[in-house]
Amino acid sequence: MRFLNGRRGTVLLRLPLNRSAATPATPATPAKADETGAAEVASLLRQAAAEAIGTGFRVAAVIGSGIAAARLSPGNLGLQLLENSVATGAALAALVVALQPVSAAFNPLVTVLERIFGALTTAETLTLITAQVAGGAVGAVVANLMFGLPALTLAGTTRTGAGLWLGEVVATVGLLLVIFGATRAGRGGQVGYLVGAYITAAYWFTSSTSFANPAVTLARTLSDTFAGIAPGSAPMFLLMQLLGGGLAYALIRVLYPAPPMIAATIADTAVDAAPPSPRSEVHR
Repeated sequence: MRFLNGRRGTVLLRLPLNRSAATPATPATPAKADETGAAEVASLLRQAAAEAIGTGFRVAAVIGSGIAAARLSPGNLGLQLLENSVATGAALAALVVALQPVSAAFNPLVTVLERIFGALTTAETLTLITAQVAGGAVGAVVANLMFGLPALTLAGTTRTGAGLWLGEVVATVGLLLVIFGATRAGRGGQVGYLVGAYITAAYWFTSSTSFANPAVTLARTLSDTFAGIAPGSAPMFLLMQLLGGGLAYALIRVLYPAPPMIAATIADTAVDAAPPSPRSEVHR
């Protein structure tokens, strides 16, 4: 594993935890250790907040634009899907670009792969995934309320069948390949635009309309609207997303056979994108 200033590298959609860049000439004092620990906790909380906010807006975009599309274009499913996909893709691109200097995965699958590649600890991974799921739920509630609906309305849209499940695997594999492949190719700064473009396209070329995100899938069970998915349909979508995540990991290992190099390349991208920090040379 490539190390940055004595610390592990990080992955594409966030910058490293606030950690001291210089190796101390003398053993760290308890006070200094406490200060470093507090800085790392503060940095992780900041990232968790960014993940919650970003995922919340991401969910509000897909549900809200779905409601608006159904109301503005009644009876025209093709136009409704076009409106929904364009709004969702554009919002996602903007959110990633805006929050990437802090943390902008907005997807538990991305966060889990970051953990597998050694960029996150297990505790950090669980914290960020919890924030994503909670943020997505809040986003669904806000979208419902914005359009005059009850805060929580369990979705009634059944989405089931082998074709839809296969579509969800394909959508998930493609999304993760775009994210990690673009970063490995040195285009980490363009990830937001690439993800937005991919999700917009995947709405149309996958039968499932590309959920490809467990946190968003769970949140979409909380809105009985155009973008909703019935709670009974969600488990198979989640399973297919996990399968797609596993396949994507295998493909990434085949295409980029050195995980430490993947993490190192992504870490270099993150550092290049980071603004100067008064506390540390390497931060998220």
